Amino acid sequence: MNRARFQTFDDPSHRQGAARIRALRDALRTVGLDGFVVPRADEHQSEYVPPQAERLAWLTGFTGSAGTAVILAQEAALVVDGRYTLQAPAQVDTAVITPVPLAETSVAAWVGAHLRAGEVLGYDPWLHTPDGVARLERAVAKAGATLRAVTENPVDAVWSDRPGPPAGAVVAHPLELAGEAAVDKLARVRTALAEAGDAALVISDPHNLAWTFNLRGGDVAHTPLALGYAIVPCEGRAALYLTSPKLSPDLRAALAPHADLHPRSAFEDGLAARAEGAARIRLDAATAAFALKLRVEAAGGVADLGPDPITALKAVKNAAEIAGTRAAHHRDGVAVTRFLAWLDAQGETLTEIAAVEALEDFRAAGGLLRDVSFPTISGSGPNGAIVHYRVTRETDRHIQPGELFLVDSGAQYADGTTDITRTVAIGAATDEQRDRFTRVLKGHIGIARAVFPKGTTGAQIDSLARLPLWEAGLDFDHGTGHGVGAFLSVHEGPQRIAKTGTVALEPGMILSNEPGYYKTGGYGIRLENLVLVEARAIPGGERPMLGFETLTLAPFDRRLIRADLLTPEETAWIDDYHARVRTALAADLDAVTRAWLEQATRPIAAPTEGASGA
Repeated sequence: MNRARFQTFDDPSHRQGAARIRALRDALRTVGLDGFVVPRADEHQSEYVPPQAERLAWLTGFTGSAGTAVILAQEAALVVDGRYTLQAPAQVDTAVITPVPLAETSVAAWVGAHLRAGEVLGYDPWLHTPDGVARLERAVAKAGATLRAVTENPVDAVWSDRPGPPAGAVVAHPLELAGEAAVDKLARVRTALAEAGDAALVISDPHNLAWTFNLRGGDVAHTPLALGYAIVPCEGRAALYLTSPKLSPDLRAALAPHADLHPRSAFEDGLAARAEGAARIRLDAATAAFALKLRVEAAGGVADLGPDPITALKAVKNAAEIAGTRAAHHRDGVAVTRFLAWLDAQGETLTEIAAVEALEDFRAAGGLLRDVSFPTISGSGPNGAIVHYRVTRETDRHIQPGELFLVDSGAQYADGTTDITRTVAIGAATDEQRDRFTRVLKGHIGIARAVFPKGTTGAQIDSLARLPLWEAGLDFDHGTGHGVGAFLSVHEGPQRIAKTGTVALEPGMILSNEPGYYKTGGYGIRLENLVLVEARAIPGGERPMLGFETLTLAPFDRRLIRADLLTPEETAWIDDYHARVRTALAADLDAVTRAWLEQATRPIAAPTEGASGA
């Protein structure tokens, strides 16, 4: 395969930030605005957006997947969450824009504190949800200012070389992998609509569009999505709005029995027609743009803001999706294990980018690879402490002896989505590094071994991953686990293991298990496997219980484990897991890698003899 086939390593554009923000301010003055809000968003609130929607990255140089800039006449801020508190200052020109941690100040709070009375703050109603607009309205009103929606985004006016709209091909997702026909999925959606008393649902989330109609596309990087909308009425045929050239004649024929096909340009008129007569239209509170609410209400309809029922249906994988996911993880385990064995044999000339390219090659060699599921996080030494570090040609560094190397990566295979993180020692590790690694591992095992009653939420078990760190006065500033799709998004809701994880876990849900520890300027540690929620029979138990099956197959670095910090149960878990990895993968490995794996997966009590086991 070609090097860097799936991801690029462009340098951030922060050196142009001052000029671009100055140009935006000039454009704002011409339309009577004193400021403008620039979220990292497209009209679907997607995690990965098409190039034409990367307004925040173009304007500021910040390339993270979440963040919001507020540009005022004399000052500007970039509000980012805990994943990006180190990355943001490194990428933006801090002389003209101030990075602000979300944990300290929200976007609305910053606006309320800095916008002056009588000023006018602009926003694009296609890039904000109704809830987001309501928060801005309250903050602006408190400041005695005015919030104004724009019909043309002023960033686009100054972005002279802005890319055109995406037009990736749309393909059918085979029934043998989807596990349920679109007509049956639509029937379940209509049942949910009837129970809610809604006349129709607007599908604004492209992931839900793909799942419902068994489609996959190529409009954005790393997630196989076709951008568009659908309207599913409680009674009658669904309407699907996609760019016409994306659909082949065969796909059109397959969709025709249960959906009318329209170009994307017809969507707003179609929505208005459906809303006439005071119809109650369900809009997804998480992904529907405020512009959709305005359109429904202008047509005389009622915008019912709430969860898209498809999100919950999609989260629970059926037997075919689970089988595909297991096959994908086996294939991915072979690739990652080959990479780890290769990594262990490298000298001191290896760079972060070279590691990414090698890992992509190993994955491509296994077959069925469609893309990486997100840009690989390849962080050595201090770069590993940046939670969502993305290596560029500017930041690329050699992986040095005495450092820890964190690699967080995933793949989109035709039959499943993977996400795995391993942290390895390059040369000898310090006592502190081994202590922190083992505490993170203990937290990982705590989640993996958890047994909990039906109805338990992710928030209720999140602390299991943190307890070993808390005991040493440590913690990490991200969730312990996110949901994962089936050849869809690597970050899928509504399920998550986090302090904010309020959704009950159900059998069939897939989540990540990824506690970590980060020492700013020193190193980062994260250990991640994907897990499947499954029913657990407890002898003598009185309630239905659940637990996790670990799907990911790759060894942890034995050299970093302090056996004296593990309980007998934890030691048994890691030994059993390593034995399972060895048994599952050995037959598909070459002789050299198989010998490396034998050493890497030896029981904890056995001597290491040089292999990393990472």
